[in-house]
Amino acid sequence: MEQEIDDVSNIHNRFSLTLVNPSSKYFSLVVSMVVASVTVLAVYFGYLGNLGFEENWYRLPIVLGVLSLTQLLDSRFAKKKEYSKSLHSSLFGNMLWTVTLLMGILSSIVLSKDLELFFITFGLLLFASFRIGIYTTVLGASLKKALAICLIQPLAMFLVLIPQDLWISILSEPVGLGYGISFIIIASAWSFVTDRAGRPGMESTHKTIQAYLASQGNDFDDAEMLMEERSTETKIESSQIKFSTQNGQKEFRMVLPGIHPGPYHPVGGSNIPYLIYKNLSSSAMIMHSISDHALNLPSRKEVEKFLKDLENSKVKEEGMQCTEPVTVQINKARVTGLLFGNNPLLFLSLSPQGMEDLPSYMKSEIVQYANNRNYSKTLIVDTHNAMGEEISKEDGEDMLKAAKSCLDTLITKENFPIEFGYANTDEMDVWTEDLGMGGLGIICLKINEKKYFLGWADSNNMENGVREKIIDIFAKRDYQLLEICTSDTHYAPVKPRNRNGYYQLGLITSADKLAKWFFEIAKSAENNTASAKFEILENESNVKVMGQGIYEDYSKALDNSLKITKGFVIGCVILFVTSLFL
Repeated sequence: MEQEIDDVSNIHNRFSLTLVNPSSKYFSLVVSMVVASVTVLAVYFGYLGNLGFEENWYRLPIVLGVLSLTQLLDSRFAKKKEYSKSLHSSLFGNMLWTVTLLMGILSSIVLSKDLELFFITFGLLLFASFRIGIYTTVLGASLKKALAICLIQPLAMFLVLIPQDLWISILSEPVGLGYGISFIIIASAWSFVTDRAGRPGMESTHKTIQAYLASQGNDFDDAEMLMEERSTETKIESSQIKFSTQNGQKEFRMVLPGIHPGPYHPVGGSNIPYLIYKNLSSSAMIMHSISDHALNLPSRKEVEKFLKDLENSKVKEEGMQCTEPVTVQINKARVTGLLFGNNPLLFLSLSPQGMEDLPSYMKSEIVQYANNRNYSKTLIVDTHNAMGEEISKEDGEDMLKAAKSCLDTLITKENFPIEFGYANTDEMDVWTEDLGMGGLGIICLKINEKKYFLGWADSNNMENGVREKIIDIFAKRDYQLLEICTSDTHYAPVKPRNRNGYYQLGLITSADKLAKWFFEIAKSAENNTASAKFEILENESNVKVMGQGIYEDYSKALDNSLKITKGFVIGCVILFVTSLFL
């Protein structure tokens, strides 16, 4: 599974490319107007200085008016009719025209040569070539359609910017035409080649990009359709440990789904921890099992199927006793375990160093070791409570040693009756940008007259060191908080504009504030403890999961597209620079 993790990380790293676009359409609208104004001023104070801006000042508001109208018209040609993308592309296209004009002026000053009018035509056609790239990759137009409409906005602006008697002489400048047409050909070739960069695994790179961008506006049908087409039906096993009071009035479940949250908000199973939580009457902690992005559910249809199957879990074992917790630390690796009857529950963490999803071989080896010691059902939680890279070989070996040592120690421990209490933040005002819809939860386990707490957050990982700060605050109040786990939800309450694509818990909200919230619900859980029994639940579900191959193909397509783009950009820059010396 190492290659799959590398592919996911590679795709994740490319996410930063989507941050190039302005966050607001209003920003693009205003700045495109400013840039167009600079274009007008550059033309009249630089290239057409003999005409005078005083006599042609009225052309500025007309150019801005035409720009606004063509931006609206552009959105009609887009596949999804998105005005915001029309504004973003218009901004960058206008900037190319403006930069071309300004570079022409700068070159004439530096090289002490006459200012050439061909830069006006060159910039216009460079603007048009950029529109070809944007229309085919982002806006969903075919190459033929993009070629047909690429000149609409820049040519319309030119016709109201330049006096009519100069139209023919400027547009027929052979150097400007030659350079401009060259860039249109280059843009067309780039579009053709990059669309095929992912073949044979990915039929159209552009359609995948368009589906992703549409999903960021909550139009996720295309993205889910593409992902589901590539997904494979797989048997998924999930486990739960259910606590209930003697009278059955209170119950709580710790769920270890066999799937992984993802692939990204709002597609597929990105918010599945909360959906499970809600289906269990908000009295649950949805843990991160040892799973990775290969086990993502690709669509809402598969999510609904999984949730329905989860309701049909079967009781495999029950009891009323468990051991006190055992914690084993070997170097960075830490494993905390409890034994319910003959069923060990292990929590694995590298915090505060952090790590990515634990690889599946670790689960297989731990379960095999437990089976060899006649344990019944081994439940393993990837606490996912600090940021980091894929676990190293050395840390992985330490983690396995710690898990095995914990299992060996649990065998020797005495069993005691269980009392439990649970509380969450559903009734509290804890909305924050680094927390999902499930909020925070805590279970209090009273074992041998001692109270132990387990914390949970519906979040995508945790900021390094936050776990330690919260546990330290609890310890100073004589409360033993064993672990804090996250669900690794891929739900985002706001659209993060950072490289990760999400806000890990503690990045926005301080550890002190989180500790305050956790402690408040810990007190509530403590005050509501009651004698309980546990049940080990299992279920199977046949659902489509995304698998490893889809990430390999996406990663390959992105890498190939970027390599091709870098080559084209270098060539274009060299070609552009040559124009400055003419």
